[in-house]
Order: sequence, then C-alpha cells, then structure tokens
Amino acid sequence: MRADADGWKLVEATEQDLLDLMTWFQDAPSVLEWGGPAFRFPFTAESFRKDCHWGKMASFRLDDPGGRFAAFGQLYRRYGRINLARLVAHPTMRGCGVGKRLIAHMLEVGPKLLSCKEFSLFVFRDNIMALECYRSMGFVIRDYPSGAPMPDQCYYLTRPALQKGENHVD
Repeated sequence: MRADADGWKLVEATEQDLLDLMTWFQDAPSVLEWGGPAFRFPFTAESFRKDCHWGKMASFRLDDPGGRFAAFGQLYRRYGRINLARLVAHPTMRGCGVGKRLIAHMLEVGPKLLSCKEFSLFVFRDNIMALECYRSMGFVIRDYPSGAPMPDQCYYLTRPALQKGENHVD
C-alpha cells in the first residue's frame, strides 16, 4: 500500500497476520495494555479476531525492508477523530523506532480513509515508552472523553492530521 524511502512498507493486514500477531502476546497484562479492557485472554483464534473487530476497522501491518512483519495497528473513527488503536511492534523490534515508523505511515494513510482533521489514541499511564513515542510524534494529552473506559489508568492524546507535504518518516 505505502512504502517509504528506506523500504518499510505499510500494507493491509490479513487474517494470517492475526494468527501471527497472536503469538506476540503471552500473558493477560500484555493483552490488556495492547487491546484494552474488553480484549479476552486467554484467547482463541476466533475470540482474537472478534476482539480485534476484524473487518470493522482498517488494520495494517508494517513490514521491514526484508519483508518481515514488524508492527501492527488499526484505525477507526472515534469522538470525531481518526483513532489509532492496537499499535504494537514485534517483540524483537521494540525500542528500535518501529513504533514511530508505524505511526508515521498511519498518519499518512488515516486521512485518506477517514476524513477527519485530527488523530487520537489512548495509552496506559504507566506505558512510558509508548507515551514518549506518541509525544515525540506530536500527540498531546487532552481531557479524557466522558464515558471512555479506564480514565484513571489511561491518557487520551490527540494531534492534528498531517498537512500537505508534511512527513514523519525519517
């Protein structure tokens, strides 16, 4: 779908990707942090697919220049914004800038799929690495949406959509 100058490529995720993605999560806390409070653990292929809202959200995988599945994320409209959801880098690639690359690609794709002028996301307050990544990408902590789950445990962040010619891929 979209490749950057370094050969990283964002493509639509497949059901096989979901099966691969399932292997990235070994315990309930990691699933909660990634999928939120409604995501079941232990999961089955069927429950994982349902809890990912497969077919109801735009789902993407980021491939590294060698074609390896490096990250996963989803986009959907929430509170009038393009919400980034279920963002995760492959366990062996965390802390290496893969999350930033995924977000940069999704910032470019999002407005083409959903006509909104802002992005949003939720992050657990104790997920410092993710919070720092999002803030470095221009996301700012905002007032928590009324009725959203886990207001005492999560932050709600937003940022404007990319302007024409703006690019966050290094």
